[in-house]
Amino acid sequence: MKNSLIQKYNVPGPRYTSYPTVPYWNELDFSYDKWIETLKKSFIESNSKDGISLYIHLPFCESMCTFCGCNKRITKNHEVEDPYITAVLKEWDLYCAVLEEKPIIKEIHLGGGTPTFFSPTNLENLLNGIFLKAEKAPNYEFSFEGHPNNTTYDHLKTLYDLGFRRVSFGVQDYSHKVQKAINRIQPFHNVAKVTLWAKEIGYTSISHDLIFGLPFQELTDIIDTIEKTKSLQPDRLAFYSYAHVPWIKGNGQRGFSDENVPKDDEKRKLYETGKELLADFGYDEIGMDHFALASDTLHQAARNKEMHRNFMGYSSSKTQVMIGLGVSSISDSWYSFGQNVKTIDEYYKVLESDSIPIIKGHILNEEDLIIRKHILNLMCNLETSWEGTAEKVTEIPEIIAQLKEMEADGLIEIGTESIVVKEAGKAFVRNVCMAFDLHLKRKMPDTQLFSMTI
Repeated sequence: MKNSLIQKYNVPGPRYTSYPTVPYWNELDFSYDKWIETLKKSFIESNSKDGISLYIHLPFCESMCTFCGCNKRITKNHEVEDPYITAVLKEWDLYCAVLEEKPIIKEIHLGGGTPTFFSPTNLENLLNGIFLKAEKAPNYEFSFEGHPNNTTYDHLKTLYDLGFRRVSFGVQDYSHKVQKAINRIQPFHNVAKVTLWAKEIGYTSISHDLIFGLPFQELTDIIDTIEKTKSLQPDRLAFYSYAHVPWIKGNGQRGFSDENVPKDDEKRKLYETGKELLADFGYDEIGMDHFALASDTLHQAARNKEMHRNFMGYSSSKTQVMIGLGVSSISDSWYSFGQNVKTIDEYYKVLESDSIPIIKGHILNEEDLIIRKHILNLMCNLETSWEGTAEKVTEIPEIIAQLKEMEADGLIEIGTESIVVKEAGKAFVRNVCMAFDLHLKRKMPDTQLFSMTI
């Protein structure tokens, strides 16, 4: 990959876990009643056929990691567990009352925060409470995020017995100086221990999250981290760019100066070296920022063009409805998005009034739905087409014109009614999606809203 292309296309851009992206949601046309209406419509269309997905946000952490952009509350007081689980189950009860028919759950993801902040018993109580009013789909897939420092054998065994077969461990980097800068001291033996436990118990997909571009990170750190990762043989990996956005995340990213963060050619070298090493070790690039062994379900889904992407990230299966439970969670009915209130106190307060705590959202219009399909196709399959009128918008000629330069640079191939991202263009898939992002094009932000694309 040439330096000039990185410099040319490394611009601020969305990660496209949704379209429209959150800054472009039309909150004026959104209402709680419209959200419920679209949710019920989508649920009726899809529940018996595909089931639904649940994302459950568990926000508590015992310490602040300065690289993290998640909604979290820092506390060492574990008395917060019981009331939070009670609140999440009440929110689920309110949704079940609205949906009327028993939900069939195909996917569950426990995210955070730190899900393993909660005791195994409380996680079991949470999941058992969910399934009092739901049933599992035949081909369900349950996953959770585990912190290597506090995930116990009991955590892994309890969730395995509840049907979980996928776990993701946040590794980031094994360098002590990097870990100190991001306030995440996490020795290799902690990661090795939980990874080997998960394999012993029977988890079929173990993932490690690695980040390049962290403060003080050097090329030797990337090499060492990936070599250590290879020794543990996780089934899949996320290898993604550190999003240095202190203007959004506030003091959490001010524990080091901007000069300590790798940039431009230095950061490009971290990415390219890491990617080459992963390929050498048998990990194929899947979608954006993800790598997997050929035996992993995400690799198989990508091969069969069945991969999906939503607020939970990449998934090996698709559901039309995703309900987000917990503070700040985002739900997706396909026809609309709805986000919960962002503070725990407000979350509790709204639930006390027997209301689902949706605070804002967006109702997708016909154009949104078409563009959403194209962006999903690009993010998941690295190609899209508009052969039928149902996939066309009037701006297609302008989109093609904007992408001609990327074609000239050998990054994409433009057909009569299609676009394919070439191998050299995989790192720039966000840039391709931005050409389709009509909301972004019509109203470019005055300030930087997004992280850099590379």
